Amino acid sequence: MPTMFEMIGFSEQGWGGALLKGLLMTLQISAGAFVVGLIVGLVVACLKLGAPKPIAVLARGYTTLFRAVPELLMILLLFYVGSMLLNSLMEWLGYGAVNVSGPLAAIVVLGLVQGAYASEIFRAAIQAIPYGQIEAGKAFGLHGFGLFRRVTLPIMAPYAMAGMSNLWINLIKDSALISVVGTNELLYTAKQAAGSTRQYLLFYLTAAALYYAVTLVSNYLSGRLERRIRRWMPLAE
Repeated sequence: MPTMFEMIGFSEQGWGGALLKGLLMTLQISAGAFVVGLIVGLVVACLKLGAPKPIAVLARGYTTLFRAVPELLMILLLFYVGSMLLNSLMEWLGYGAVNVSGPLAAIVVLGLVQGAYASEIFRAAIQAIPYGQIEAGKAFGLHGFGLFRRVTLPIMAPYAMAGMSNLWINLIKDSALISVVGTNELLYTAKQAAGSTRQYLLFYLTAAALYYAVTLVSNYLSGRLERRIRRWMPLAE
């Protein structure tokens, strides 16, 4: 009977290597979904603030829907309904069914879910910008994307930083929900190890410790990045 340390070690009988691979998959899915969420959230925030009314209503409807439905249910709906619609489209085009990549689907699904929350963070950050600074940019001849890239984005970044850091931490935890669709991330691997060895407490505590370690590192890095960004903010009088 292997000892506790042998079971979480890197020997042939240990699950250490599999758990680290699961952790790497968790980080890859979380990073990909974070990027997707940033892009979706920024686009939706801009639509809610400056698009024609019908488009702005659709953007607000997306945010409300994805924040109202439980994330686990939304993941199941997007994964299975999305796979069904994709295969139906492929069949209509005359192609065979395709197997949806688990990690890629997880990135898209989590990115869409997180995009709803990111859009509210970006909307609040944009509205926190003093309007005089926008007017100053326009006075220098900046308009459209140039105004956004050179004025709006740099000024809104410090306001959005704390919210985006919190969103990243939540995304690390939410990536565990992808285990319900069979993606080999950290929690799914820990569940396999626990079921195989009957050492449920050991492997679930190990998974919890790894999540905690990632959170500590993320908090440290986000704190340094936030302090660096805030160096260019004017001091409050």
